[in-house]
Amino acid sequence: MTTRDAGHGDASRRRRRALIAASALVVAGAMAVPVTALATDDSDSQATTLAEDFASAADEYQVPRQVLMAVAYQESAWETHSGQHSTDGGYGPMHLTDVTPAMLAAGDAGAAGRGNLASMAADPALHTLRAAAKLTGLSAEELRTDPAANIRGGAALIASYQKKTTGHTSAEPGNWYAAVARYSQSTQRQGAAAYADRVYATMKKGAARTTADGERVTLRADSEVSPATGQLADLRLKSAADTDVECPATVDCTFVPAAPSNGQVSDRPANGIRIDTIVIHDTESSYDAAISAFQTAGGSAAHYVMRSSDGAVTQMVPTKDLAFHAGNYSTNMHSIGIEHEGYAAHGATWYTEAQYEATADLVKYLADRYDIPLDRQHIIGHDNVAGPTSSLVAGMHWDPGPSWDWNHFMNLLGVHTGRHGVGPVGSVVTIAPGFAHNKQTVRICPDDDPTGATTECTETRQASDFVHLRTAPSADAPLFGDQAIHPDAAGTDRINDWGSAAQAGQQFVVADRDGDWTAIWYSGSKVWFHNPHGRNTVRAHGVQVIKAAGTSPVAVYGSSYPDASEYPSGLSPSTQSPLSMYTVPPGQAYVATRPPALTDDFFPSSGTVVTGAKPMYTIQYNHRVALVYAAEVTAGGR
Repeated sequence: MTTRDAGHGDASRRRRRALIAASALVVAGAMAVPVTALATDDSDSQATTLAEDFASAADEYQVPRQVLMAVAYQESAWETHSGQHSTDGGYGPMHLTDVTPAMLAAGDAGAAGRGNLASMAADPALHTLRAAAKLTGLSAEELRTDPAANIRGGAALIASYQKKTTGHTSAEPGNWYAAVARYSQSTQRQGAAAYADRVYATMKKGAARTTADGERVTLRADSEVSPATGQLADLRLKSAADTDVECPATVDCTFVPAAPSNGQVSDRPANGIRIDTIVIHDTESSYDAAISAFQTAGGSAAHYVMRSSDGAVTQMVPTKDLAFHAGNYSTNMHSIGIEHEGYAAHGATWYTEAQYEATADLVKYLADRYDIPLDRQHIIGHDNVAGPTSSLVAGMHWDPGPSWDWNHFMNLLGVHTGRHGVGPVGSVVTIAPGFAHNKQTVRICPDDDPTGATTECTETRQASDFVHLRTAPSADAPLFGDQAIHPDAAGTDRINDWGSAAQAGQQFVVADRDGDWTAIWYSGSKVWFHNPHGRNTVRAHGVQVIKAAGTSPVAVYGSSYPDASEYPSGLSPSTQSPLSMYTVPPGQAYVATRPPALTDDFFPSSGTVVTGAKPMYTIQYNHRVALVYAAEVTAGGR
């Protein structure tokens, strides 16, 4: 398996966001030219251009062409996606959704094994493609695979929303505001209005771009369009006006609600669901594109999005609620997600001091509010989240990437590195390389960089937050290959290959020492990193360490659901299985990142929280955390 697989779970999301981000740059400088589309391949004289498809659908359903094109631009940047769905289950230029349980299981909801997966996928907002099929008489397959049919389906939906709201269609683009807002599928007034405002801003400014299929598409600017914003009241949407932003006074914070389907309403922690983790992400897109993506039904959302240039914040999910951000439902239950405008392959150029400082203020505010310890065991990266099932581990996200300066960020939180050094075998060390002077070689390939700036795989030596791990105490020894990514091969220096990297702030038990090299227990193996005079580590004290309680390997899990017998009647139990490639072998030791906690589950339809009787430890197993049953291990202090 190549290291491309290490980050493939991000690929389609990143491509879609990058298209929106790239096209947003074009909007800013768009020229007022007629609507047109030029195909670069004229081999099929019967083929229609996208402009012709938009014009035909607009005429058929009496939707102003610029309204239809501006909606499609916000939904897909006019990309057809060749019949493939985006990570939020949308198809074609109009992003008609048809989300399956499998998509929710493998996506940022991390809902694999959940007993209520089918009901989660039944939300009508996740199936606009089916609604379009009824309106047009076209098959679902046509709407998925044929761009012209897809555009017709989108036009039919918009027209149906218009007629339901105003009773008739209109030739005036400004009179379609409510229909456009309804197309967002948002059930909250602010979210629907924000979407419609972006669509009308596109009409005002115009837009132009060349799609991945080689067509040049241009929407003429119309500075005179005047949206009838008063129509929004006719949709009778719930208002989030009473949702106060949850931010410290030191940051510029606004609230824009994410799509309701991208999370779940809860009442944490009052309902017994603890909040004990903050997850740091990057957007792989522009700030505005991330906000737009989180307002799109069927995908992901974080609680907060941080802007690169000045550290401004948009809150999108109340902290009492679950946001689908981590790719693991158990993690989503107990965490708050913070996205950062930026690209992991270009991290150091995007993660600005303003962004670091604003995030630090926000994290300190949240930590104080929810009694979350300010350490790397509770403030983690998306790349540290456990994979919920064996099949999903390899594709878990790897953001914010090796250019996020964990040492600096933790210093801003008041957590300082301490004196470097390494103790004897059996002691615990905190990984603590410098950042600016910790130069590591990483290989960046086009698939790692949605900006398009990387056109071929390139080796780059850059400041990094990790140390490479090897199979022996030698610079010539192969890199350790994580079992989920490289079951039969060595690791690589690909930037998304998280399997051979120990990251700043992570804690491990010393397994051996050999001159300038230190070994740690990691992913069921003894691995080595260069550590002359302990310059890349700090001795850790007062931490809890777990070992196998008997002579058999201990099973490792990615989620923490109760046993089926512990669920009340009438509720479908969630299930979990050990991660097949991982165990804690006898004789090895791993750091417990927090005290053991009882397994639990949540059913948003009734607000029921199910708590099991078996506690589980979260441990620093490899680059990611994992879970083990407390009854199967012994624990001791170090």
